Amino acid sequence: MDFDLGEAANTLRGELRGLIADQIPAGFLGAFTDDPADLDVAQRFCRTLAQRHLLCMSWPTEFGGGGSSVWEQTVVREEMWAHHEPRGAQYMGVNWVGPIIMRHGTEEQQRKHLPPIANGEVIWCQGFSEPEAGSDLASLRTSARREGDGWRINGQKIWTSYATMAQWCFLLARTSKGEKKQQGLTIFLVPMSDPAITVRPIRTMMGPHHLNEVFFDELKVTEADVLGTVDQGWSIVQDVMSFERVGIARYARCEKLLQAAPAVLGDAWDTLPAELRGRWTRMLTHCRRARLMAYRVVSLQSTGRVKPGDTAAYRIAVTKLDQDSAEVLMEIIAALPRGESEHFRQEVEDHWRYAQASTVSSGSIEMQRILLSRAMLTEARA
Repeated sequence: MDFDLGEAANTLRGELRGLIADQIPAGFLGAFTDDPADLDVAQRFCRTLAQRHLLCMSWPTEFGGGGSSVWEQTVVREEMWAHHEPRGAQYMGVNWVGPIIMRHGTEEQQRKHLPPIANGEVIWCQGFSEPEAGSDLASLRTSARREGDGWRINGQKIWTSYATMAQWCFLLARTSKGEKKQQGLTIFLVPMSDPAITVRPIRTMMGPHHLNEVFFDELKVTEADVLGTVDQGWSIVQDVMSFERVGIARYARCEKLLQAAPAVLGDAWDTLPAELRGRWTRMLTHCRRARLMAYRVVSLQSTGRVKPGDTAAYRIAVTKLDQDSAEVLMEIIAALPRGESEHFRQEVEDHWRYAQASTVSSGSIEMQRILLSRAMLTEARA
C-alpha cells in the first residue's frame, strides 16, 4: 500500500520537521508536564505555525486559514502527533471546534471565535462528560433554563481536558425534556473566565491540565452564546465526534517510536526474542491499517458523507494499536541498559501512559464497538 500523498505533502513534511527541530527542545515530551516552560514552548510554536498559515491549513482563507486541502492538514496532524504534539491544546480548536463553528455558527460567532483559533491565540475545552454521563453522554444532567433574554446554567462536568488553561468551553447542556434523551440538548459557547465557573484539577499519571472537574453555578449566558438550534444539539455532537476521533493521529506516534527501536537498541536488537520482534513487525502493519482507515474518514469528511460507524471503526483500530504497540515498546526498552537512550525510554513510557487512557477518551472502546455493530446491522438490513 502506497501512502505517499505527493511531492507537495513531502515538501510540507520537511518544512514542519525543520520548524520542530529549530524551535522545539530535544527533550520535549508534550506541553502538559510539571514544567510550565513546556506549555510556553507550545504556545509560541502555535503562533509560528499560524504566521506561516500552517496551523489551520485546510480552513477557508476568510476564516484565517490557508485554503489548502484536507490532505495537507492531515500531514500537519501526523507530524504534530509524531513529535509529541508541539501545538499543545490547539488541536481541539483547529480540528473540530473551528470546523463545527464554521458549519453551525452564526456570522457573528464565526467572526468572534475563528480568527483567534487560526492565530493560535486561544485554547478551548470540551464540556461534555459528567459523573453519571460519560459513554452515555445523552444522559447528562447539566441544565440550562430560560431566564429573560438568556439562560442560567447549572451542573458539573468531569474529565475536562485543558479546563485550567482554556479561555472558552464548548458546553453541552439540557434545555428541555424530549421523548428520547438525545432530544432537548443545546450547545453553548461560554467564557471560562466567568466567576460562575469553578475548575478543580484531577491529578493523574498523565500529568497536569489533562483532567479536571468543572462546576457551573448559575452561569448566565445569552442567546448569542447558543450554537445552532436550541434543543437540537445532539446533531452537532455527532459532527463533533466524527471530527474529534480522526483528528488525533496517534498512529503517527506509534509508527515513529516503533521504527526508531532497532536503531536505538543497536546490536541488542538481534538478541531480542523472535516472538517479540514478530509482534513489533505486526504493530508496524497495524500502523498502516490505522493510517488507511484515517484516510478513509478524512476523504468521507471532505464530501460530507461520514457516518458514526466509519469513525467508530477507526477509533477501535487506533485504540488497539495504541495499547498493543505500547506493550511491545515497553518490552523492547526493558532490554536497554539503564542510562542508555534515556530520552527514547521516556518517550515510550509517555506513550504507554497515554495508551492506558485511550480506552475511554473520546468515547470508550466498548461504545465504539456498539456504534460499529449498529452500523453494520443497519447496512445488512438495507
